[in-house]
Amino acid sequence: MNSTAPPPEIHLRLIQALRESLGDSAVSTDDAHLNLLAHDVYGRGAPALAALRPGNVAALRSAVRLCAAARVAMVPRGGGASYTDGYLLATGGHVLVDTGALQHIEVDTDNAQVTVGAGVTWAALRERLAPLGLRTPFWGPFSGLVATVGGSVSQNSISHGSASHGITAQSVLSVDVVLASGELLRTGLSPATRHFGPDLTGLFTGDCGALGIKAAICLPLIAARSDFEALSFAFGNFASFHAALRSAAREGLEDESFGLDRALSQGQIGKQSSLAARLGIARQVLAAAPGVGAGLRQLLRMALAGEKVLGLGEYMAHFIVEGCDADDARAKARRLRRLMAASAGREIANTVPGFVRALPFAPLSNILGPRGERWVPLHGIVPHAAVAACHAELQALWDAHRDEMQHLGVWHGTMFCTVGSSGLLYEIALYWPDICTPYHEATLPPEHWQQIRRYPADPQAAALVARLKHELIALFARHEAAHFQIGRAYPYATRLSAPALNLLEALKQALDPHHLMNPGALGLSADAPHAVAAAVIEPLRPAA
Repeated sequence: MNSTAPPPEIHLRLIQALRESLGDSAVSTDDAHLNLLAHDVYGRGAPALAALRPGNVAALRSAVRLCAAARVAMVPRGGGASYTDGYLLATGGHVLVDTGALQHIEVDTDNAQVTVGAGVTWAALRERLAPLGLRTPFWGPFSGLVATVGGSVSQNSISHGSASHGITAQSVLSVDVVLASGELLRTGLSPATRHFGPDLTGLFTGDCGALGIKAAICLPLIAARSDFEALSFAFGNFASFHAALRSAAREGLEDESFGLDRALSQGQIGKQSSLAARLGIARQVLAAAPGVGAGLRQLLRMALAGEKVLGLGEYMAHFIVEGCDADDARAKARRLRRLMAASAGREIANTVPGFVRALPFAPLSNILGPRGERWVPLHGIVPHAAVAACHAELQALWDAHRDEMQHLGVWHGTMFCTVGSSGLLYEIALYWPDICTPYHEATLPPEHWQQIRRYPADPQAAALVARLKHELIALFARHEAAHFQIGRAYPYATRLSAPALNLLEALKQALDPHHLMNPGALGLSADAPHAVAAAVIEPLRPAA
C-alpha cells in the first residue's frame, strides 16, 4: 500500500458511512473478530480496520464505492480456508470484505446453467442441484463444506470432477465482478457460450481478487451420474506410479483421481478413514451407491480391508469412474485396470475412494495433523517431461534436511493428481509441532480437541517449515511448475515475460488505478500513483 496512509478521521468517517449504508450488523470492528480474520490456515496478517458482510450485490457495490472514495484498500475473503496469504495484508489499514452472505442460487434448466452468489459453498450448491439430477462439471474441492464458489474461482481449485472436466476456471461461463469504482462488470455476452470474442471471463479466474470482487458466477450444468466404480492400486516405486497416472489422464476415463505417498496414506488420510464409523460413513456409503446391494458390498470391502490397505505400497492411486449406467462404469473400470497393470499397479481394496465418494466434503479436521500438529500444504503443477528431474531434486532436498526435520519433529506427506493430460500436481503437506492459532480454535469443534494433543509454541520448528516452504517454491519454479491459489505465497508477476507483465499491469491500472483491490496479490505492486483523498465526508456517502 502507499506509505502515506489516510488520516484516522477518514477511517472513522468511512466506518460510520459503511454502517449507515450496510447496517450495523454487516460491519464489524470488534478487535477479537478482526484478529481472527487476520489469520488463515498458516499465516497471520495485520487486523483490518473493519470487516464487512454485505447482504446483497447492491450493498457490496455501495461499500466498494465508499472505500474507494476514502482510498482504503479492500481485501475479499471467501470461506477462509486459504494458506497462501490470499486475504492477509501485512500492512493493515484495509477493509476485509466477506462475501459469505451472497447466497442466491438461480437454476436455469432450459439453458443448463446455474448462477450463484459468490458466498455459496460447493456443498450447498450440490445439495440444491442433487434433487434435479444435475451437477456442475467441476463440483468443488475437498474443503467444499466451507469453500465458496467465488473463492474457488478467484483462487482456482482442483478436486471433484477435475479428471474429466478440469479445474474451477474451466467450469465458469461468466462472472459478475464489482470493480474498484463500484461498477458491476458482467463478463458474459451470451448465455449460449463463454467464448464470444476475447475471453473476458478468464481474466477474473485465478486473479485472487486483485482485479475486483466476485459477486456472482454462472456455471454450466450436466447430468449427475449415480453409477460408478471406485478403484485403488498400489505401486512399489514413483516411476511406475507416475506412468500410471499419466496414462489414465490421457484416456480420460475417470471423473476424479488422486494419488498418495505412504506417509500421507498412513498419516492424515489414514486418520480420516479410521474416523469413518464415528462420522456415520456407513449411511453415506449406502446413500452414494447406485443400489443397496452395491452399497453393502462396498461396506464389506472397506470393513475387511481395515486400515492395513493404507500401507500396501510406497504410492497409491485412487480413481472414481462414472458411467451412464452400470455397464458403462464397469467397462471403463476394466480399461483402467489394464492401464494400471501395464505400469505394475496392484489392485487393492478401494477404501479411500469409497470414503471420498460417500463423503466428498469432509469436515476440516485436516487443518491440523493427525496428532494435532500444525499443517500447511504447498504445491506445484509440473509438466510431465520435468517430473522425473523434479522428483529427484525433491528427494535430495528431503535428504539434506532429514536430520534437522527428525530432531524438530517436522514431517511431510504428498498428494498427487493429474491436471489435464499435461501436468502432475504435487501437493506437499508439512507438519510440525507448534501452538495453534485463533483460526484453528474457531474452526475445529470441541470434540476434535479432545482427540489430539496441544503443542506449545516451537519457533525452531516453525522457522524450519518457513525455510522448507521457500526452498520448495524455488525448486518448483526451476521445473516450470504452475500454481493455483497464488495469493502472496507463489511467484507470478516475477515469472512473467516483460510484455505479459506490462499487459497485466495495464489491466490492473485500468480496472483499479489506485491499487485498492487486494494490493500485493499476484506479486503486483501494492503502491499506486495517487494522492490521498481529502478528509471530507461528502465522498464517503453512498452513491445513488
